[in-house]
Amino acid sequence: MTLTISTPALLFPAISLLLLAYTNRFLTIANLIRQLHSRYMENPQPQTLGQIQNLRHRVRLIKDMQLYGIISLLLSVVCMFAIFAGYNIVANVTMGVSLLLLIVSLAFSVREIQISADALKILLSDMEK
Repeated sequence: MTLTISTPALLFPAISLLLLAYTNRFLTIANLIRQLHSRYMENPQPQTLGQIQNLRHRVRLIKDMQLYGIISLLLSVVCMFAIFAGYNIVANVTMGVSLLLLIVSLAFSVREIQISADALKILLSDMEK
């Protein structure tokens, strides 16, 4: 397969939108952590502490999602440079690694969504009792 300069450029809008979504998730969770921290400082309850620990785990996943997404984007740029410079083998390798890292980023995203959904199920189960 021959790579053209437009092939890695196709990843730019996709990765940019993913990073924006990841950042929005991070900001939302950061606000929740601040609220729960204030609530815990006023009235310490184990349930609140458990929620904060769950959110801490999700923040770690989002950080990893962002890291792998950014490295994927960086490798796309390196791939474009390699294509421009005529280094086809380097271009193919960096494009492949870039795609693999994007897959890793998306896998972390799926896991973070699962944790979020499980937390909501637990919260809603209290209402059913």
